[in-house]
Amino acid sequence: MTVSSVGSVSTSAWAQPVSSITSPRVEQARNDSEREEQTATSDKLDNTPNDESSSDAAGPKRADGTPMAAEEIQYVEQLKQTDREVRQHEMAHQVTGGAYTGGASYEYEVGPDGKRYAVAGEVPIDYGPVPGDPQATIEKMQTVIAAAMAPADPSPKDYQVAAQARQYLLEAKLEAAMLRSEMEQARNAGTETTPPTEEQAA
Repeated sequence: MTVSSVGSVSTSAWAQPVSSITSPRVEQARNDSEREEQTATSDKLDNTPNDESSSDAAGPKRADGTPMAAEEIQYVEQLKQTDREVRQHEMAHQVTGGAYTGGASYEYEVGPDGKRYAVAGEVPIDYGPVPGDPQATIEKMQTVIAAAMAPADPSPKDYQVAAQARQYLLEAKLEAAMLRSEMEQARNAGTETTPPTEEQAA
């Protein structure tokens, strides 16, 4: 069966199956964050009590404990908004896709505050037809189409997968109609060739 992925507005989604390997960008961000945390810890150990009390001033802090600039605060707010949108997008795919979807995976960016924010994501989904069972394919494709179009802002790739699922749906409907026609013809042919009973002959 074909497996693909539903993704967020910030990534080309529904790509080939999601790998469990962390992307270099995410790994680099994690390493940077760890280095910043170590630096912040060593700085805190070197600080005098007076320095610690002055660093408790109100306002968002960088990973090293220093106050953030206005631009950095604005950037963190943008990252928070993107994180919410990406997670909502993937959740919509997952909930609607049900058994045909897997767990969401995310690509993260570390903000000036040292926290990780989801900036892209994808959800694996099986949208291949069910071999030899057009009725099951019809039901499955209806679910896949609904899952692809579930987010408020489907991506171009989401539209592409929905279009492919519609094609499979159409083919399955034609196959189901042909099977019904063949069964009816066989049934009719069976009644025509049945020899008459004694009562019918009389």
